[in-house]
Amino acid sequence: MNYRYNIGCSLSNLKGIREFVRNVLNENHVPELQVSAIVLALDEMCSNLMIHGHHCNPEHIIELHIDHPGGSAFIFEIIDNGSMFDITKFSEPDMESLVQDKRKGGLGIRLVKSIMDKIEYTTEGGKNICRLTKLV
Repeated sequence: MNYRYNIGCSLSNLKGIREFVRNVLNENHVPELQVSAIVLALDEMCSNLMIHGHHCNPEHIIELHIDHPGGSAFIFEIIDNGSMFDITKFSEPDMESLVQDKRKGGLGIRLVKSIMDKIEYTTEGGKNICRLTKLV
């Protein structure tokens, strides 16, 4: 099954993304604990993209595709044409330095990497594609 959702890059639209993902996963009988974790990871990825890649410009659109090819795999693709950020090349800050410096950011990518089973980043036809795979 394939699902598609397009949304403007306004943080107020994150609620729609969370509802879309939750509905698709519930429809496919994913356990609630896994649903919550996946929703959290996708919310983090989309909010970072909206803020850093599109400067919260609601005229800019991101696409969220969910593919459930069968079995236990769900593939989430976040597609946009904003500033490129490759999550796979991001090195997480040291936890001790985050605490010591009292930094508020820097944990989201670590969280996403701990929730998802596979993360890929590509550029195709001028569009950035962040592909996150979760086995449930």
